[in-house]
Amino acid sequence: MADEERRAIDEAQHGDVQSFNTLVRLYESRVYNLCFRMLGDGESAADATQEAFISAYRSIRSFRGGSFRAWLLRIATNGCYDVLRARKRRPAISLDADTDSESEYSPLQIADDAESPDDAALRRELASEIQRGLSLLPEEQRAVIVLSDVEGLAYEEIAQITGLNLGTVKSRLSRGRARLREVLRAGELLPARYRHEGE
Repeated sequence: MADEERRAIDEAQHGDVQSFNTLVRLYESRVYNLCFRMLGDGESAADATQEAFISAYRSIRSFRGGSFRAWLLRIATNGCYDVLRARKRRPAISLDADTDSESEYSPLQIADDAESPDDAALRRELASEIQRGLSLLPEEQRAVIVLSDVEGLAYEEIAQITGLNLGTVKSRLSRGRARLREVLRAGELLPARYRHEGE
């Protein structure tokens, strides 16, 4: 844990709002990315991100050390599960939700100065289809894939965030990746440039 983060946590636990805002700045893009990948649209992700930080602020005194990132992402993940459960009870989201409203922070949407406009469009298309593929996965598989393959977290940290044992994390990750590959290989989701038929 960096000195700046440790100091901000300590001061936030003693009621310093500015120090908590420092933590928000350190983690807002990561929390938003997680929420976006879990929920599939920018508006819901922004709302879930805000709720996660409000919840973290209210309960920061209960943070007892360890990985603050894991603690915060666990709050965000649980919040996303709540949103997804609410959607199942009263579906109100179009299956064609706008996936082009991605945050500039999204790992799958990072701009490359050397990239041609055509390549940029193809990359955006692929990112959009991967997001659609994620949206078709069971939420528990989606969560571990996002935490591992988008956020780049280690299995142990994913287990801490999700409250699962290591074996369950690995099996959900394996099943989720296999399902995502099947969905993309079906051809409907994968842009033509990324298919391998006839090569």
